[in-house]
Amino acid sequence: MDPEVAQFLPHLPWIIGAALALGAAGTFGWIHTTRLKIKHGYPLEGMWGQSLKPSTDGQTAERVKLLTQENAELRAELGSMKDRLANVERIVTDSGYQLTHEFSRLESKDRVQ
Repeated sequence: MDPEVAQFLPHLPWIIGAALALGAAGTFGWIHTTRLKIKHGYPLEGMWGQSLKPSTDGQTAERVKLLTQENAELRAELGSMKDRLANVERIVTDSGYQLTHEFSRLESKDRVQ
């Protein structure tokens, strides 16, 4: 027997076991990923990237349409809220507002004393 091969012979069970463990881990990972895709509604892909499941049907298209519409409404509402907040910030940081607030604070102190 060749001396180079003889030195690997005692380690052969470990090498085969590691190769099998890596193969099993890869297979388990692939199965787990596919299960998560199915669970969360992501489309499954075939060998060449073609979509397999779930097929797009009218119900899915309607759901996407409703979600897109809701998203647009929420973005519009967020924009109006940003505008309102900017107006409130402008009023609060306005020097006239600060002076009025200071006067009212001083008047309330005078009433207490």
